[in-house]
Amino acid sequence: MDYRRLGKHGVRVSEISLGAWLTYGGAVKEEQSHACIASAIENGVNFIDIADVYAGGEAEKVVGKFLEEETVRRQDVVISSKVFWPMSENINDRGLSRKHIRESIAGTLERLGQTYIDIYYCHRFDRRTPLEETVSTMSDLVDEGLVHYWGTSVWTAANLERAVGVANELGAHPPAVEQPRYNMLDRYIEVDVMDSAVYHGIGLTVWSPLAGGILTGKYSEGIPEGSRAAKQQWMQKSITDKQIMKVRELGELAESLGVTVSQLALAWILRRPEISCAITGATKPEHIESNVKASEVKLSDDTLAQIEEMLDNAPEQHQLYRPAR
Repeated sequence: MDYRRLGKHGVRVSEISLGAWLTYGGAVKEEQSHACIASAIENGVNFIDIADVYAGGEAEKVVGKFLEEETVRRQDVVISSKVFWPMSENINDRGLSRKHIRESIAGTLERLGQTYIDIYYCHRFDRRTPLEETVSTMSDLVDEGLVHYWGTSVWTAANLERAVGVANELGAHPPAVEQPRYNMLDRYIEVDVMDSAVYHGIGLTVWSPLAGGILTGKYSEGIPEGSRAAKQQWMQKSITDKQIMKVRELGELAESLGVTVSQLALAWILRRPEISCAITGATKPEHIESNVKASEVKLSDDTLAQIEEMLDNAPEQHQLYRPAR
């Protein structure tokens, strides 16, 4: 396993990391969840990404119980969580107000059984709360030692620029990391988000690197009964004939390289030095064992050119914003 810095910051995270969305505390039982986490750590993964809203707080409890029961040292792992989405019907139990952030971090630490977390993300941008309030509150958490780094998730480049600007005006800690969606089929961050992140030394910990399982190849012959896509209507809309044809071509290329299509997709993400890590999900230890091997896969320029031709989806800036020749 290789490790990368979180942008310009000193902390290093494993290139392949483990996320708990739609899995731990919910669809995957506790014993199996602990087996997956243990396998991840044994295979060099040191970053576990969760959120308060995942399984209504149960994902945090699963990870907290693992840290309590297993022999792993707390300092050997990087733990993140998030704040934004509602956890109850209370009108103030949502967003990025000082009240909600303060109460949410207290709940997260209690469920984890910890005195601090390493990374705390603002899970979306909150247009109803002054950015100054959000930035100052997140910065205070860093000063108080409750959080080591604060970050954002699915914020636009403009959001990031404003957050950094506000932090500079207040003399506060700016965001250290952004967590966007990024994969072979969804490359929007390559236009502006990636540029802003690099300019300000913000790390990128990307989620959905396998496009919800599409880039594993399991939907290449249709949607199997009982699969995630069979239960999620939004996923069904994204599994188009065009996407499936691309995945089949990628599968043939992966086979010629002696890797799986999942490993190819993860290695393709890691081709970008701007990326700190790819956050993968896993319901079985063998999924993790396969995914971590992507850290060893180095794609040649010729292979990358082949992939680019297959994908044919490089994002472009609107012509009004492209640099003049």
